[in-house]
Amino acid sequence: MRHAPSRFSLCTLLAVSVAALAACGRGGGGSSAMLPSAGAGSAGTTAWAQSALHTDTPPELGGCQVFPADNPWNTDISQAPVDPNSANYLASMHASTTNLHPDFGSNPHYGIPVTLAPPSTPLVPMKFFLYPKQSDKGPYPFPSDAQIEGGPHSHGDRHVLVVGEANCHLYETYKSYYVGPGWRAGNGAVFDLSSDKLRPDCWTSADAAGLPIAPGLPKVDEVNAGVISHALRFTVATTQAAYTHPATHYASSNTDPNEPPMGLRVRLKASFSLSGFYGQSLVILQALKTYGAFLADNGSDWYFTGATDSRWDDNDLNQIKTVPASAFEVIQLGTIYTKC
Repeated sequence: MRHAPSRFSLCTLLAVSVAALAACGRGGGGSSAMLPSAGAGSAGTTAWAQSALHTDTPPELGGCQVFPADNPWNTDISQAPVDPNSANYLASMHASTTNLHPDFGSNPHYGIPVTLAPPSTPLVPMKFFLYPKQSDKGPYPFPSDAQIEGGPHSHGDRHVLVVGEANCHLYETYKSYYVGPGWRAGNGAVFDLSSDKLRPDCWTSADAAGLPIAPGLPKVDEVNAGVISHALRFTVATTQAAYTHPATHYASSNTDPNEPPMGLRVRLKASFSLSGFYGQSLVILQALKTYGAFLADNGSDWYFTGATDSRWDDNDLNQIKTVPASAFEVIQLGTIYTKC
């Protein structure tokens, strides 16, 4: 479930200078600040991330590397410090009473599908009806049969995620409908997979946080290969009217600094034993220890999304439902932005 994005702050999570930190008061775990000048640049990096490990091969989609190796999505955060406000964030996210929920499986209506568009795919016009001013204009390489989240008759978010193999750009839309020859959607976002550049300030994306969706989805092929080399994405029911990079937007009016801002990143604690887990679940849980997960949207508490694929083993994935959210911690956040 998604709340309508507010006209709000975008940010660029990580790069925070010592001077900027000194100038800003605390807001939750990170420093609090007004929005920076328009046009967020690269993803930047927090002080701890400057020495973070990049040991795994960056993920690929359609032959395209998904962001540079040092991009936040691909950064090993297993050694990152814990945010000083971690306990309060976890309490607001009902971590003590909630277990993880994999919101994907073998059912073709579960998860979010990713469509690969070969170089021969024609570019088609796009019409955006909800947030046209925060959308990247078309045309997009959307085939008429691009897969829609939940199927063509879905009444849900109806995300469409397309990787353009010709230019290695990721195209994502929300509330998507094929109208011929192009598509009609609530909004659309385009990400250059070779770049760390974020969304412009105050812009949403197909996700409420202004983040890309496809990079955060576990996929059967990578799981069956034994390693996920990127962060995942998750939702909670209540979020703060704030964000921290690499998120660039929020969808809330709640100003409680103990509520989680969009872009908050959690990590499965090193002390949580994985000895009893196996198969697909074990690979996913190990990724949550190494790369963690970004808070990307409003929705059910601790729901993790994966790519739609009939090859998921539902009995295997049920293991994830035994993991308590209290086994997580929030890693140190960068600047928390609360206003444009």
